[in-house]
Amino acid sequence: MKSLVAVTPETFRKERNIDARVLHEVTEIDLKGRRVHVRKLDAAKEWWESFDQLLIATGALPIRPDVPGVDAQGIYGVNTLQSGIEVRQVVDQQAPKRAVIIGGGYIGLEMAEALVRRGLEVSLVERAPQVMVTLDPDMGALVSEALIAVGVALYREESLQGFEVGKGRVQAVITDKRTLPADMVILGMGVRPNATLAKESDIELGEKGAIAVNERQQTNVAGVWAAGDCAQSFHLVSRKPFYVALATVANKQGHVAGVNIGGGSAIFPGVVGTAVSKICDVEVARTGLQERELQQLGWEYVSGKIESSTRVGYYPGAGRITVKALAEKKSGRLLGGQIVGQEGAAKRIDILATALHAGFTVQEMANLDLSYAPPYSPVADPVLVAVRKVAQSI
Repeated sequence: MKSLVAVTPETFRKERNIDARVLHEVTEIDLKGRRVHVRKLDAAKEWWESFDQLLIATGALPIRPDVPGVDAQGIYGVNTLQSGIEVRQVVDQQAPKRAVIIGGGYIGLEMAEALVRRGLEVSLVERAPQVMVTLDPDMGALVSEALIAVGVALYREESLQGFEVGKGRVQAVITDKRTLPADMVILGMGVRPNATLAKESDIELGEKGAIAVNERQQTNVAGVWAAGDCAQSFHLVSRKPFYVALATVANKQGHVAGVNIGGGSAIFPGVVGTAVSKICDVEVARTGLQERELQQLGWEYVSGKIESSTRVGYYPGAGRITVKALAEKKSGRLLGGQIVGQEGAAKRIDILATALHAGFTVQEMANLDLSYAPPYSPVADPVLVAVRKVAQSI
């Protein structure tokens, strides 16, 4: 597991002169006194630590539904390395046979793949009509089909009602339509900002309860900063405050905050919501806004969806790819895109993400000078085929 740790506390201390204190918990922020209350978890010690500058980077917490039995043993939220290790140990040591996953987002899909590969009987409960609600329903349907194809029992449009518990341990998942026996349960219902400390200190909160920050990662309190999954961001397409819990965003925000705290000058302009995932041999990617969000904004848009191959069809290993692009109806400005396909599909989303950052129209994108060779792409890359189809509708 050591290979999964990017930087250890010892490395922080020896190579970067940073006093990284693990197993310490901050329980209170005193803004007037410019101090935080610290509790050392392995020594029962508590004290106040003063600060000149404070960065809040408390991350996010898995959503745990308020239903009967949710605190039973055998129910796991996977959002940290340690929580992943615990699930791995359960599978290795207890050899569970049946797993139920609640929620069809990124964590839910990735855990479904991992558990199927370990030979478990996996069921997934999703209250929406399709998994991956960050995709449009027609693209989410492709992911649902992929789940079923690898042996996942998929129960869509079903809501969690509670858990059957025996001797303190989960035995079944109860939905509004059925009861599913379970030896272990994975909660994949998303995360929420871990912003309790900030809220209790009267630091301003924003989108979805995340800590409100400006482009320098400053809060509304002088000398107090926030970054990562606890902090709000800004959507470059909608031009509105936005919350997303992704490692790429957290890393950039942390870098910007660090530069500014150290006396430099840096800004984080915002995000376009780019993300990728995988379920066995099916890759999933999205960026920008989806149809539901555009409808909520009241924007007029056009869409185009195409099916193609990841490589030239005659080349070994060519797989299917579906690309969907969305653009503003009058201007042709690209607004979003989604991709579902086999190996070589997902990273094409970066073309669309770059175009969103640049503010390209689909007409401008249609003649992008993208690379071509049979092992990598058809002559007309599927992304360009999709944006050309959208451009023809404007």
